[in-house]
Amino acid sequence: MPSFPYEHYLKEVLIDEATLQKRVAELGQQLTRDYAGLENIILVCVLKGGVVFLTDLMRHFHLPHSVDFLAVSSYGTGARESKGQVRIVMDLTTTITNKHVLIVEDIIDSGHTLSFVMSMLQARQPASIKLCTLLDKPSRREVDITVDYVGFEIPNKFVFGYGLDLDEKFRNLCFIGVVNESALDAK
Repeated sequence: MPSFPYEHYLKEVLIDEATLQKRVAELGQQLTRDYAGLENIILVCVLKGGVVFLTDLMRHFHLPHSVDFLAVSSYGTGARESKGQVRIVMDLTTTITNKHVLIVEDIIDSGHTLSFVMSMLQARQPASIKLCTLLDKPSRREVDITVDYVGFEIPNKFVFGYGLDLDEKFRNLCFIGVVNESALDAK
């Protein structure tokens, strides 16, 4: 991908910064209510895309918790869709046995990746395990998966920004944009 500014690849802003921040705050407040009274809470961020969402979400989650990271791969460089096969690139560094696990993810489309992650973590016997995603594309779902907390349900569009990359670039944008796929095809 040539070094164009993000505007070259942007078809439209799907979710602006103010709307994102408002919804992330609401999710944090809901999580604070839902997890009140529990101990041993751990937020498990799925890297790399979930890190921006996790960082903002933690600022609104007002209970003691720890954080760990998990990196999985089901996308190749330049790939626009999940390949359906998942591999662990980086595993958790702490045990989750008897802990209340909240998986924090950037986007769920086919469900293959999160289904794999949920099964793998469930086998480690947490006290509970729930899933929080910023973006959900239910129209793309190929695997039945329960999503406990959803920031936004979005249409089947190729998106980037706010942690989601476009060939590892533009994660730093403060909004979610729709990719102008003709600009990608013209590269």
